[in-house]
Amino acid sequence: MMGPMPDDETRPQTRTLTPATTVDDPTKTAAARTTTAVRTPWAPRTAPAADGASPWLLRLVVVGLVLTALNLRPAITSLGSLLEEVRDGLHMSGSVAGVLTSVPPLCFAVFGIMAPRLARRFGPGAVVCAGMTAITAGLVIRPLVGGTAGFLAASALALMGIAVSNVLMPVIVKRWFPDRVGSMTGLYSMALALGTSLAAAVTVPMTSAMGGSWRLGLGVWAVLAAAAILPWIPLVRDRSGAPGKQAAQQPDAPALRITRSRTAWALACFFGLQATAAYITMGWMPQIFRDAGVSAGTAGVLLAVTMAMGVPLAFVIPRVATRMKNQGAIVVFLGSCGLLGYAGLYLAPSGGAWAWALLLGISNCSFPLALTMIGMRSRSGAGVVRLSAFAQSVGYLISIPGPLLIGVLYQHSGGWELPIALMAGLMVPQMAVGILAGRDRTIEDEC
Repeated sequence: MMGPMPDDETRPQTRTLTPATTVDDPTKTAAARTTTAVRTPWAPRTAPAADGASPWLLRLVVVGLVLTALNLRPAITSLGSLLEEVRDGLHMSGSVAGVLTSVPPLCFAVFGIMAPRLARRFGPGAVVCAGMTAITAGLVIRPLVGGTAGFLAASALALMGIAVSNVLMPVIVKRWFPDRVGSMTGLYSMALALGTSLAAAVTVPMTSAMGGSWRLGLGVWAVLAAAAILPWIPLVRDRSGAPGKQAAQQPDAPALRITRSRTAWALACFFGLQATAAYITMGWMPQIFRDAGVSAGTAGVLLAVTMAMGVPLAFVIPRVATRMKNQGAIVVFLGSCGLLGYAGLYLAPSGGAWAWALLLGISNCSFPLALTMIGMRSRSGAGVVRLSAFAQSVGYLISIPGPLLIGVLYQHSGGWELPIALMAGLMVPQMAVGILAGRDRTIEDEC
């Protein structure tokens, strides 16, 4: 899922980690593992302290972090809650709706690559400010367009802002809060999960209160995005945390031919399959419940429940995983929850809707597990950077066809039996590659 949404994008030469997760060095003690943060490729070994910054400016950065995190998923989950109305209003086929649900991972894979380069030139604060502006513009424009192509383009604009902002948030944390990385990333992750579940839960009732127009229901989220622009304006000219300057202080990492590592490929496939499940859930789960007779408002709340499961489990799962040499048991547990959830959706979608939402929410917590395993499968910081870049970039590419295929199957089969069977079927290889990725070995040994 998402979680924190939410959520983490890289480019081939860089590595970013979703702020909620810390990566652990297997050589450290158990106590130290839970507190060791990953150093991004553009951050120096000792992050530049924000000494001399006035307290009001630090508070402004905190507000900016929280508001930004709140805006990193509503553009996606609000659309999932109103997908049926959007399809009818724009005369959109099921196949095109599948394309729409595949746009987020595509944009994250493409636009996330731009973030480090833009930050080197303009500074991360300016780029995040521009990202919030792009989200606001996209959310304002897409309810106003009259065709599918314009709607897709406006959605891509909003998702571009999400992608670059998501990549650069760890840089902001390192720059302004070098001594409180754990607490600030925890705050950021909770806000991301809150924004994800809030948009899923309130979009439908808020739309009904405003007269039932899906255009207003989607467009109103631009107000929250616009509010997130304001805290970043004083930081537009701050380039002291630009990744290019900090990366220059890093020694060159030893070359690793990571494509020779079976563990790296297993992690990439695991990341991609769990992302596929997450985007299918965000894009299609409300429609599955609505077609089963569940009201639109309840369907949105069910999606919110699924997304909200990531808030507590994102803290629990990484801590448990780092205390185990082999994470295969966690992979199997999460996968089994997913299989049970899909079986429930297939057999009694409305009868046990709340149980299926909870089970799928637990299953979607494979995301923080994947990030944790990325950190455990390398002995060096440079190796973690390369592994994260490889696993996430390949993984997002793997996840693109899934939501589209679900839309095609839904349109041509006339029901949800075949799409749900495919969702459950994908859980089997996810568990298989997850078990391989969870073995106690490192990419340095394999390369």
